[in-house]
Amino acid sequence: MFDTIILLTGAVEQPIFAAVLRRYNPRLAVLPVSTSRDLAAVKSRVLRRARLIAFTTSVIVPRNVIHRLGYGAYNFHPGPPQYPGWAPAHFALYDQATEFGATLHVMVKRVDAGPIVDVALFAIPADIGVADLQQLAYAHLAEMFWRWAELLATRTEPLAELPIRWRGKRNSRRDYEAICKIPMNVPQEELARRSKAFSASHYRIVPTINLHGIQFRAVRRDPAQA
Repeated sequence: MFDTIILLTGAVEQPIFAAVLRRYNPRLAVLPVSTSRDLAAVKSRVLRRARLIAFTTSVIVPRNVIHRLGYGAYNFHPGPPQYPGWAPAHFALYDQATEFGATLHVMVKRVDAGPIVDVALFAIPADIGVADLQQLAYAHLAEMFWRWAELLATRTEPLAELPIRWRGKRNSRRDYEAICKIPMNVPQEELARRSKAFSASHYRIVPTINLHGIQFRAVRRDPAQA
């Protein structure tokens, strides 16, 4: 019997999303979790009666948890199918992409690889920075959650899947760290691309150059302070 939603997201979203889900299903128990340790503590008897919803989280759900869920797991990914994996907005700006978006998909043992349920795409504004691009993706993702909340809270069957596939490189933290290691002979254009996409230090990782044992870190100056 489906009676529980395990809600894996941040502290800001937890109470708001829980209220939305309960509005559609008042008898639904919503279990907030935010870490791998929280997930590991969920009992098997609860998982068998539950569906997991992940929203803009970096927590990787263990495959044994996914397999024990009675009603599936769905992830709201802050990027389009072209950008699975870590820090999609950063890599999209680095690639000088013209389109970005948000994706709802089934969670499987491999990160950002499950069947896709919904996609929202938008054009990337000229000269936008990482933070603003992330905010645009978040807005589309929040609207997507509101649109699917009723079915997620009430439907016991799996959600219908779209004939859309993930594509592009599945980036990881290791990829992010590697691209932030700047070679001494980097061309000016390449340095500018990496600086624009990765110097915001959102993950406490910024482009660096090592010279004679000294590390130089690239930080973009705020034009307002110039």
